Amino acid sequence: MSTSPAPSAALPTAEDAAAFARDGVVVLRGLLTGDEVDTLVRGVDKNLADLSPLGMNATEPGKPGAFVEDFRNWQQIEEYEQVIRGSALGAAAGLLMGSQEVRLFHDHLLVKEPGTLDRSPWHQDQPYYPIDGAQTISFWIPLDPVARPSTLEFVTGTHAGPWFMPRSFVKKTAMVFDEGALEEVPDVDADRAAFPIKGWALQPGDAVAFNMLTLHAAAGSPARRRAFSVRFTGDDATWAPRPHRTSPPFPDVELEAGAPLDHPLFPVVWSHAFSSGSGRFNTPPAS
Repeated sequence: MSTSPAPSAALPTAEDAAAFARDGVVVLRGLLTGDEVDTLVRGVDKNLADLSPLGMNATEPGKPGAFVEDFRNWQQIEEYEQVIRGSALGAAAGLLMGSQEVRLFHDHLLVKEPGTLDRSPWHQDQPYYPIDGAQTISFWIPLDPVARPSTLEFVTGTHAGPWFMPRSFVKKTAMVFDEGALEEVPDVDADRAAFPIKGWALQPGDAVAFNMLTLHAAAGSPARRRAFSVRFTGDDATWAPRPHRTSPPFPDVELEAGAPLDHPLFPVVWSHAFSSGSGRFNTPPAS
């Protein structure tokens, strides 16, 4: 399997990397090629037809639409692995994080069917995860056009901390950490003008890249909104067991606290040591 991004891939610029470092989020137009988007669509169709044990519909019975999520399917859905390993995603992650090596953390399917009212509340990703470190990145990749009112929104600068309490989206119960262990998420929607919020209308192939601590949220969607998200870690990421079950859970990972993420479930997808002479393209062998 090829692990080099297509030559036409629009990799991040120095200005993109500066925006990512400053704001904790940047939009990358045309990061994936049309063929790569089509590949992901085929993978999403497979995924929706046969959700994993981690898959769910978060929309309450009787409410319109459906908010479908699933996690950790790259080993079962070859189209996911093909794009994760073979597109510009790994190289872009390395350039934005300033990391010599990029490991896959996990993939995440998010589909809001037409008319879905469910809002993804303001939250950070990293408090839900068993990892520590500042070199983290998530890519949110739409497979349908996304209008500005339905897009992912971010409070810029929040990747600098603090960590906020992770809660379930539906029941609002504490997750991962003991109740009261972390600060509560601020009520951004109560005074949106008080927060530096960014968001973009997006087309298939665009990607929003953000640090796993950047506060973000999304509204419901009147149109179908399929999105594929993939998370990567950099050089300083370490394994961090939590008091309670993480989301997603990783019961199949046995690493010591503070250990690097050197595990088959977290393969290296890009390395500066295997990049081309320009440092922009990845050519490591697939594991």
